[in-house]
Amino acid sequence: MSNKLKSKPSAAYDAIIIGAGMSGLAAGIRLSHFEKKVLLIEAHTRLGGLNSYYEINGRKYDVGLHAVTNYVPKGTRGAPLTKLLKQLRIPYDDFALRPQNASSVLFPNKNLQFSNGIEALSLSVAEQFPQQSTSFRKLCKAVEAYDETALDAPDESARAFVQEFISDPLLVEMLFCPLMYYGSATEDDMPLWQFCIMFQSIFMEGFSRPKEGVRHLIQLLRLKYKKNGGELKLGKKVVRLLEEERKVQGVELEGGELLKAPLVFSSAGLYETAALLPEAVVKAKDDAFKPEKKGKLSFIEAVFTLDCSPKELGEERTILFVNDSDTFHYRKPETIVDYRSGVLCFPNNFQYETPLKEGWVRGTFLANYDAWKALSQEEYALVKKRCIEEVKERISGFLPHLKGHIIATDLFTPLSVERFTGHYHGAVYGAQEKSKEGKTPLNGLYIIGTDQGFLGITGALLSGISIANRYGLQ
Repeated sequence: MSNKLKSKPSAAYDAIIIGAGMSGLAAGIRLSHFEKKVLLIEAHTRLGGLNSYYEINGRKYDVGLHAVTNYVPKGTRGAPLTKLLKQLRIPYDDFALRPQNASSVLFPNKNLQFSNGIEALSLSVAEQFPQQSTSFRKLCKAVEAYDETALDAPDESARAFVQEFISDPLLVEMLFCPLMYYGSATEDDMPLWQFCIMFQSIFMEGFSRPKEGVRHLIQLLRLKYKKNGGELKLGKKVVRLLEEERKVQGVELEGGELLKAPLVFSSAGLYETAALLPEAVVKAKDDAFKPEKKGKLSFIEAVFTLDCSPKELGEERTILFVNDSDTFHYRKPETIVDYRSGVLCFPNNFQYETPLKEGWVRGTFLANYDAWKALSQEEYALVKKRCIEEVKERISGFLPHLKGHIIATDLFTPLSVERFTGHYHGAVYGAQEKSKEGKTPLNGLYIIGTDQGFLGITGALLSGISIANRYGLQ
């Protein structure tokens, strides 16, 4: 089917944004600041994309958000959080962020502790790896000096870079574990520019969370966008991109509605956006769409609601990155779930003025999308139940009295991610190669969000802002 315009579109905009996740909302806010007529289109009935929430029996569950990275205190100059708030014209206090207590990277014989700011991690490295202390400080300086936000940064190996400084393989593995889990689409490595982004956002700055979770941020961003005059279509799926002579002309929605715009920003993902393009355009740009570079890394996450806080059960830390050997395996599992490593998050353990009403524990582990996809409906339900029990066992190793305090449970799988985000293979972090400059084979069509390359909530917001600024406001 041709994607050429054959009839007059029903409406015209200065810009259309596909996907109302964090990057889409940020791009919409930024463009609408300057009186651009903007339409934000979301296939689902709820905003947030990879970072959203859902409800079961009146209880709201966060999806995606363990923590907001890049936390800095109010008034900190030049930090990513400060910059994005200024660009969005949102006061610092409106985000209502509360810092973490402390977090840990736990391997069998070593425990690296870190909190917000690099000092705690530096002390922990000095204690656990005394011969690496000076080398670690040199690594930190090299990360600070690296221009990770340059849109033309090459895809160098982060492991090779780190090994120039750190000679102990165990310390290398322990440093990579949190950074990969929170932002790598690449198996067992990261592009250097992404490593530097994640190192600074997690180790040098840190974790925080609004008390009301991700829904607080979504509601705040939505109100800002609507106040600026931005338009929103929920429950509307884009089925193709309209083009003439390699220039985007707008979009077609499911049901046949045509919407015209000279600029389209897509947070759907690089390959997911390519599926909306004319076949001839994609074939002419095979170098941009390599099938083997589609995302392959996905996860399961079990969420347990408790009748008490984790602190009452003996756990005061905020996030634990756990691994059961001296080698960290970050790759698509051969089994349906890989329990050798994982992330345990305790949302109660942020520094709130008043405690959450219920206790929460979340366990996240690498999963095999293909194995989940092959299950029948009956098998899927049974495997989910089995996984919940497996995750419960893993968490009980750190929280021995967990089982007696669980009052509700849920689990999402790679198929859940695929269903609610549209990402191929349920790949949370998208394609293995990113479109850092946001460009596509069509003039006027730009990638924002996960496949532009700035990850996490702060990264997604910055992605939407930076690409909107570069191509929508200049």
